[in-house]
Parts: sequence; C-alpha cells; structure tokens
Amino acid sequence: MLLAFDVGNTTIAIGLFRGRKLVKSWKIKTDSGKTSDEYGVTFLNLMQVSGLAASKITAAIISSVVPPLTPVIEEVCRTYFATTASVVGPGLKTGMPILYETPLDVGADRITAAVAAFEKYGGPVIILDFGTATTFDAVSAKGEYLGGAIAPGIQISAEALYLKTAKLPRIELRKPKRAIGRTTVSSMQSGLYFGYIGLVTKTIEEIRKELGPKARVVATGGYGGQVASELAEIDAYEPDLVLEGLRIIHDRNRDVRD
Repeated sequence: MLLAFDVGNTTIAIGLFRGRKLVKSWKIKTDSGKTSDEYGVTFLNLMQVSGLAASKITAAIISSVVPPLTPVIEEVCRTYFATTASVVGPGLKTGMPILYETPLDVGADRITAAVAAFEKYGGPVIILDFGTATTFDAVSAKGEYLGGAIAPGIQISAEALYLKTAKLPRIELRKPKRAIGRTTVSSMQSGLYFGYIGLVTKTIEEIRKELGPKARVVATGGYGGQVASELAEIDAYEPDLVLEGLRIIHDRNRDVRD
C-alpha cells in the first residue's frame, strides 16, 4: 500500500492507497515544532483507529511546501513504516513539462495537483486550490504546466482584517444572507465572501483569455467545498486532488524503476 503526504502550510493531508484506490485519508494540523516521533505516533494512531496495519505500507511519497518538515516526514517513513519516501522535486519524474521561468520556484503541491487534473480531465485545464493561499494553475492542451496566479486565501484575508484593525472582530467565514450588511460582522462577511467570489471569477476570466475559453476549471483545497458550488465557472471539485496526483507520480516513477 502507498502512503501519500501532502504537507501544506496549515494542514497535512495523508492518503492511503491500495493500487489506484484511495482507501483512507486524514488531515492533521501542520506543526513545524513536532518531532518525527510525535508525528509517527500520530500517524500510527490514525491508522490503528481505522483498522489499518502499518506493516502493509510498502511505499511512501511526499509533497511539501514546508521545507523544515520534509526531512521530518521522511524520517517518519523510515522509522515507523520501514520505507524510503520519494519527494516531489528535482529528480522525480512527473510526466509534465514545466514552462515556468524558474521551475524550482513552483510549489510541489501545485505541480502535483496539475498532474492529477490533467490525467483526469485533460487540457487545457485551470486548477484552483483554495488553501492558505488561493492558487490558480494553468495546464495547456498538451499537458504543459504554464504557470498561474497566487492570491491571499480567504482565511488570510479575514485574519488580516482582525489583526490590522482596532475594532473589527474575528469572524466565522460563511455566506451572508444579504450583500448589504447591517452589523459589523455581517458587513465583514459580505465583503470577504462576495469579494472573494469576485476575485476568483475575474482571475478565471483573465486566464481563460490566454488559455482558451473552453478551459475546464477543477477546484480543490480546504475552502473549495464552501465556494465551488457558488461558481458556475467551476466544473468539478476534487478534495483529494493532490493525494491523487501523488499516487500518479509514484506510479510513473515505479514504472521507470521496473
């Protein structure tokens, strides 16, 4: 079985695959201060609660945008799962040409999600990831990673209002009943929610002008479930897109080794 780790700034997503099937997935909070032993015990407990045996793990792969945690998770794989993890980055075959001016600058999660989206939906395709940051990634009809756009995530925007103003409170992020707020909280929710929808819609529109009007839009990320249903521009929501991409990349590199 394959154990896949998507190490993000806010959460770590873990997926367990049997062949092409995602058997189980979990999410835990990212904590750069934790040791490999602390993470190892956490992962073992999650598997035990789900009735899964660590001895069944035969391979592991990591996508990480938190460099200090990459060696920590690698050590977890060696110590607790007796396997050497592959890490998405230089030297690992993705099957996707990267046309970014500096390919090493592209986050591993962005490439991994792009690989999965193109594999499932073809191209051209726009991958929209609602995470700590909101990222837009463009893949050509030929399967080339072209680049994209990066914007603050909705949670970052909400925290900025709270932290950088004297009187605005921390609020729950949800769709307000009306655009014209009649309280401070509802006014903030209106500005954040509808402003965010506008940001996403306009960015998709501009990317489609360059990529092509028929480009599909595939969404993923923690906040995607809340927003995707509100946007006609989004063709599909895939919560496990990065994990699926990790499985695909692992299979491609396994085929090369074999």
